Amino acid sequence: MAAKRILMLVGDFAEDYEVMVPFQALLMVGHRVDAVCPGKEAGDRIKTAIHDFEGDQTYTEKRGHDFILNATFKDVEVTNYDALVIAGGRAPEYLRLDPEVLAMVRHFAEGNKPLAAVCHGAQVLAGAEVIEGRRVSAYPACAPEVRLAGGIYADIAIDAAETDGNLVTAPAWPAHPAWLAAFLEVLGTRISP
Repeated sequence: MAAKRILMLVGDFAEDYEVMVPFQALLMVGHRVDAVCPGKEAGDRIKTAIHDFEGDQTYTEKRGHDFILNATFKDVEVTNYDALVIAGGRAPEYLRLDPEVLAMVRHFAEGNKPLAAVCHGAQVLAGAEVIEGRRVSAYPACAPEVRLAGGIYADIAIDAAETDGNLVTAPAWPAHPAWLAAFLEVLGTRISP
């Protein structure tokens, strides 16, 4: 398997599992993952949030771990990356307001490069205007944004994933096994027992 170079967009109060698990899993299978956040450099930390499903009308939110960035946002040259992952949580609310973030997302979408977003990561896809006519899953509260951006909201189980060409999306962290498997397939990564 040829290792891929993957860019990961994160930010303060991104969902803990949606940062930590994909970052570590993609490294584990041999890919290089550069996690970046606007305004921060390699070695800086982001604070994460833990979103849990405890029977309430929406998820609960608690303070998560600190995550240390391993690359500097301002140094990113998107042409050097094979794929993009957008973590969910609260960070997409403000990441979608950053013109440089949106330009990065458009680069991957327009280049038909593998692109994954989990949970509220769909807010960044909608902000970048790259989902028109595409089937996109996200946390259900993001369904209106997906539709307003011209996407087709995929109302799937919380532990399922949606693949539309190069785009892999999922509603929340319980879908990690499904969306990571689908993303690895889109990347061309083969894992043998």
